[in-house]
Amino acid sequence: MRSIYQILILSFLIFKNIYGNVVSESSPKVALKGIDFTIIFNGKFSDDDVYKLETDAKSLSPSKKTEDKLIFNNITLNQIGQSTLILEKNKLEIYKLKKLAIYPWVSTLPPIIAIILAFLTRSIVPSIFIAIWFGSWAVNGMTFTGVFTGLLDTFNVFILNTILDRDHTIIALFSLMLGGMVGIIYRNGGMHGIIQLLIKKANTPKKAQISIWFFGLIIFFDDYSNTLIVGNTSRLLCDKLGISREKLAYLVDSTSAPVATIAVITTWIGFQISIISDSIENISGITESAYLLFINSIAYSFYPFLALFLVGLVVFTGKDFGPMVDAEKKARKNKQIKNTKQNDSEELKVKENIPYKAINAILPISILIVSMFYFIFTSGQGDTIKDILGSSDTFSALMHSTLLSAFSAAVLSIGQRLLTIDETFEAWYGGVKFMMMGLLVLVLAWALADISKELHTADYIVSILGDKIPIQILPLVVFIIAAITAFGSGSSWGVMAILMPLVIPLCWAVMDNYGGPSPENIHILYSTIACVLTGAVWADHCSPISDTTILTSMASGCDLMDHVKTQMPYALIAGSIALFLGTVPAGFGVPWWILLGLGFILLFIIVNKYGISTDINDK
Repeated sequence: MRSIYQILILSFLIFKNIYGNVVSESSPKVALKGIDFTIIFNGKFSDDDVYKLETDAKSLSPSKKTEDKLIFNNITLNQIGQSTLILEKNKLEIYKLKKLAIYPWVSTLPPIIAIILAFLTRSIVPSIFIAIWFGSWAVNGMTFTGVFTGLLDTFNVFILNTILDRDHTIIALFSLMLGGMVGIIYRNGGMHGIIQLLIKKANTPKKAQISIWFFGLIIFFDDYSNTLIVGNTSRLLCDKLGISREKLAYLVDSTSAPVATIAVITTWIGFQISIISDSIENISGITESAYLLFINSIAYSFYPFLALFLVGLVVFTGKDFGPMVDAEKKARKNKQIKNTKQNDSEELKVKENIPYKAINAILPISILIVSMFYFIFTSGQGDTIKDILGSSDTFSALMHSTLLSAFSAAVLSIGQRLLTIDETFEAWYGGVKFMMMGLLVLVLAWALADISKELHTADYIVSILGDKIPIQILPLVVFIIAAITAFGSGSSWGVMAILMPLVIPLCWAVMDNYGGPSPENIHILYSTIACVLTGAVWADHCSPISDTTILTSMASGCDLMDHVKTQMPYALIAGSIALFLGTVPAGFGVPWWILLGLGFILLFIIVNKYGISTDINDK
């Protein structure tokens, strides 16, 4: 009996020693055939023990080993379907897991489905939902039962996780609160008061568009704020002067993200520097700081500069391209028969028989802008602007500033007895309702971006290229990868976060193949960083599922697909010149300032020669 007891004790100790030390593992839910991925095991691991991971292809040693983690990089599955992976300790199995592998090209299908369906049906919500459903089905192995599981996960996993994401929730609340503030200043006559002031100076379509362009350049510190403030405040002016909602959406969209990308004091800079810093952490040869790399990359950000210049050319010359010409001519023709009350949506309309005072809109908007700067700078720490912006809580600043602006708009309305408390709340709620459909699309677009991340779409695109890239065209290839990924995922920040840790080491490895980094080729690194950022922004201007595209159409009161269709020719013109007259020659060593100047000249020629005037009688 005693011997049996000893055997049981010994067996328990062996079991505990072998099986009891692994707590959990973290790995992708689905893998792509032939594409590397990583698994992290959490538990207690001894330096004296030898750990191996057995796959269907080979036996792997840990890439990194600590007391509580085993990290295995470069794991590859070479067969479709379920594969068994076994973690061994001193040649004894201590953990077993099954991993599903699918064909790599499947990872590109969800964004393609969303975009094709959006253009065919002109209905964005069902299109994105079906794309998420397909992606969720792919994550579940593309089985028959996976169709139903994928449908449930579409709502219960991906959309839910998007809503629970803190940053996403803050952007949604910021948009709703800003919409509420706009609803109040519409109802109390403040917006109409601004229009009465502006129309004295900006009394023609050309002057109004120039004013909107300058307004967009002034609000350079955040693209979301730029989009929502400029779009909402300019909508009524455009209706008064016969400027199409499509044109307003183009002016807003092609100013907000480009100026935020290249300005050195924006809510983008902390995010951009942080992902660059994370990407160079394990590259010993890079001596420049992440901030300096970003600053040097600005010179190679050809698309934002050209996009901003093209907007300026369009508004000063009064010439347009493609579908925008018809939209503008239609708006000019119909402006005489439009009625302001008819233009206002049911949610955004002015109360009758009240004075129109511009201060009732100017003051809340000013509080929004000033308080946003205040909260951004006071929430950060450091001795330099770079340090302060890098450590600031920009999302909280957005929340605080919109709350104060909405509160001030309510106080002004009630204090002057322009609106009762109930009317003020109804006006605020009307502004919130005006934003709801756009936010629904935005939530779905975020969920689709998460699907692309889950399916490793960016990893697959990068893996296709591998080490086949000549150093001179590496920035070109990176721009295209960033553009394709952003066009499909709809998130420029998401693409930056996904691609930057991939392309900076890739660039460094390619440079090593050409004799290592040197003063003669360091511009390739700057240009590559710039192309991740600007390629994502360019695709944002072309994609119907982009978050900024959706916010712009929402703020401008423009149909989403109409905005995409009318803006695309401008984005294609500026993007093509940026790519082939800027990025490609820069890769071969041509100075950036020469290329940027040539790009400006070529845009000037194209607009004047091929643009069609929509303001013949505008003086």
